[in-house]
Amino acid sequence: MACSSPVNQARIQMLPELLARVSAGEARAFAELHALTRGRLRRIALAVGAAPHDVDDILQDSFLKIWRNAARFDCGRASAMTWMSAIVRNTAIDHLRTRRQPSVEFDEARLTEAADEPSPAEDFDYASAEPIVQGALARLPEDRRRLVALAYLEGESRASLSRRFGVPVGTIKTWLHRTILAVRKDCLSAAAAA
Repeated sequence: MACSSPVNQARIQMLPELLARVSAGEARAFAELHALTRGRLRRIALAVGAAPHDVDDILQDSFLKIWRNAARFDCGRASAMTWMSAIVRNTAIDHLRTRRQPSVEFDEARLTEAADEPSPAEDFDYASAEPIVQGALARLPEDRRRLVALAYLEGESRASLSRRFGVPVGTIKTWLHRTILAVRKDCLSAAAAA
């Protein structure tokens, strides 16, 4: 395993300061951050499995996230490079997921005939279900209600929730699973009573 050169170490030590300046909106600091990290972050995107022709798009999205979230960087939790690497890794994984999802051309979808019978989702009475769900959510403890809202309404990642709540990712997953089961059970019992 090769050791980092003193020059590379000095550059890595500059990253937290650059992120602090980026969080203040300094474009010059962002350009410097980009120049110092783009090669390593490119290799991370490729290591995740991104196609070489997609890496530039992934990096652009990643650097945009870094720009927008620089104020959230906490050097007490991770190094600057680790934090940025996680952003690139997650962006690359999201990119790969969207590439794997099958898509249908709009014209083909438009020509497809509608089914004669409505689907169960079309028959569902959302108007009567909404107060039941609202009641079940209102009965949750505040922290669990906030967790569910952040995860499912705001789309916050499990890792981000882990940092926000100060617990391991596995605990976040368990809390979400148990909370959703409790809401489901509460909704079913309320619906049966109605």
